Amino acid sequence: MDRSPNSSTLIGWREWVTLPDVGIPWIKAKIDTGARSSSLHAQHIHEFERDGIPWVRFDVRPWQGAHEFVPVELPVFDRRDVRSSSGHAQSRLVVLLDLILVGKRITAEVTLSNRSEMGFRMLIGREALRQGFAIDPARSFLGGKAPKTFRRINRGHEEV
Repeated sequence: MDRSPNSSTLIGWREWVTLPDVGIPWIKAKIDTGARSSSLHAQHIHEFERDGIPWVRFDVRPWQGAHEFVPVELPVFDRRDVRSSSGHAQSRLVVLLDLILVGKRITAEVTLSNRSEMGFRMLIGREALRQGFAIDPARSFLGGKAPKTFRRINRGHEEV
């Protein structure tokens, strides 16, 4: 996988993303140049300390139509005040998360928030996109689609 931040990779306005280090093979993400940070749908967020370092434990429900969740534990990178598109400010925890977007592995600063009412479980913001991506807003899924099994789960049809 290409890790070079200087090469430009073309992506669409929405893409399937892999979060390899936390066991999420596919999550549908919206590319959002209006957002500084990336954001991930997280529930049951619980802060704790491990060896004197702040950590966070949370559940990710990567598929919109399914009840399954992936438990994740990561060190806390930061805490930020984030203003939503509706203008509401909220303090959010930030973690560093490796993701694979259109075959390119990058590390992104990702805020944790409940996105259950949103159409996408993840947003990819400008900080991540600066690592060598160009966006074609007229196209989607330039990195390919997730396997049909995951796409059906995401739509709410759990049978394969």
